[in-house]
Amino acid sequence: MLVVLAIIGCDEAQSQGAAPPPVTVAQPVKRIVTDWDEFTGRFEAIEEVQVRARVGGFVNSVEFKDGAIVKAGDLLYIIDPRPFEAVVLQAEGQLADARAKGELAKRDLERGLTLVQTSAVSEQVVDQRRQALQAARAAETQAEGTLKAAQLNVEFTHVLAPITGRVSRHLVTPGNLVQGSEGGATLLTSIVSLDPIYIYFDVDEATYQRNSKLWFEGRRPSSRDTANPVQIVLTGETKPSHEGKMDFLDNRLDVSTATLRSRAIIPNHDLSILPGQFGRVRIIGSSPYEALLIPDTAVATDQSRKIVFVVKDDNMVEAKPVVLGPLDDGLRVIREGLKAEDHVIVDGLQRARVGAKVTPKMTPAPADDKPAAGAKP
Repeated sequence: MLVVLAIIGCDEAQSQGAAPPPVTVAQPVKRIVTDWDEFTGRFEAIEEVQVRARVGGFVNSVEFKDGAIVKAGDLLYIIDPRPFEAVVLQAEGQLADARAKGELAKRDLERGLTLVQTSAVSEQVVDQRRQALQAARAAETQAEGTLKAAQLNVEFTHVLAPITGRVSRHLVTPGNLVQGSEGGATLLTSIVSLDPIYIYFDVDEATYQRNSKLWFEGRRPSSRDTANPVQIVLTGETKPSHEGKMDFLDNRLDVSTATLRSRAIIPNHDLSILPGQFGRVRIIGSSPYEALLIPDTAVATDQSRKIVFVVKDDNMVEAKPVVLGPLDDGLRVIREGLKAEDHVIVDGLQRARVGAKVTPKMTPAPADDKPAAGAKP
């Protein structure tokens, strides 16, 4: 918005000796501030699992509500377990048979060892019985493995949630045939974790170089080895509603965009943020420093310059070019052009004219509730 530098022409009443127009003035606020860089990011789940069938069969039931929060180990699907239970019975019988044969081979070997001492049997017979025992034990081990595999298949008929999070809708209804892992496992549903949650964003090369320089100078900790705080502004919000910390910086810049992929981790206790949402990420861009701040509405535009109107000791209006910094808690940082003792017009700009007198009314400076130097914002 362009603001006129001064009202063109003199007011007829003022030219006839009327009282100077009233304006409200205030001195700049002096306090410790920290610059923040802003980037657009997208939220992603820390953990995301596609739940697939591990055994084939007909689905008996769906045990969850679409879109609900599930905990790791919660039952999601039941696949008909009867064919697999029958295989378990067969494997148990085979194992029992292998153990019986192993016991018989052991006794035969013991008798052979006794008889060979009296030369009732030859050493060759003992060797044959020893080999038969080893074969029986191998068969027993094989039968045990077959039984464990069959028991696992029975266990897999109960599809459990592998992580805690929000489940999607069910993709297979009861009565349908699903394929196991041996034939292209059928996708049953998916689960995403929500608390905490990642937000990925891309830092431009210029900002990365500036922050690296600050790190080399010892004026800002690096996000590679320090969990620098971040603030999150969601779509439709004007102020940060969530806070988190830096978690990751990539090891190279994207050559096509000249940006560095970065990541922050955000607590999401109320589960209000979902993967795929956009958000504005604010990350520390400077070390704390002392600055002068004024209301943003007190800044006017004169072509390409930013100016503020100040009232001098003789109540005359003067325009001062200024260099602006970022907004901080609703106030605009002034990097250059103002002094702490200046009286800045914060209300009544439309009645002020450069070189004309006004009637200033001092208003208290905004309350300084920001943290002291060195404290984290």
